[in-house]
Amino acid sequence: MRRIALWLVGTVCGLVLLFSYRTSTMGAPPSPAPAVAPPAPGDTGGTVASGDGSVVDGSVAQTRWGPVQVQVRISAGRIVDVVALQVPNGNRRDQEINSSAVPRLRSEVLAAQSAHINTVSGATVTSDGYRESLQAALDAAHFGS
Repeated sequence: MRRIALWLVGTVCGLVLLFSYRTSTMGAPPSPAPAVAPPAPGDTGGTVASGDGSVVDGSVAQTRWGPVQVQVRISAGRIVDVVALQVPNGNRRDQEINSSAVPRLRSEVLAAQSAHINTVSGATVTSDGYRESLQAALDAAHFGS
């Protein structure tokens, strides 16, 4: 009887430890977001006119791995720069993926001059969020219309 009780307690402890184990794909606990007011519904971001064109922030695209937001600079009817303001960075793998994906997405945008860009292999979620935020920025700037 004593052996059965010890076995039962050991099994329960083992199961508790097993189910409480956090894998690396769960990511680190989310870091507190910066104190920025959330955009109003339908808000596509801000537009700031500069001496050589306009700078437009796209809306924040909420992806399954975290928010994605880009800022686009338009001058003389061309996209001259795209900056990723937010990308998923909850764990080391996110940072590794996005450190190579974001520059590739930027160069695709500058070559295509639109949001019609290819998905970066291995960074599908970030690519989709990047396109969504970029399209919102281009729409706010009335680019291509």
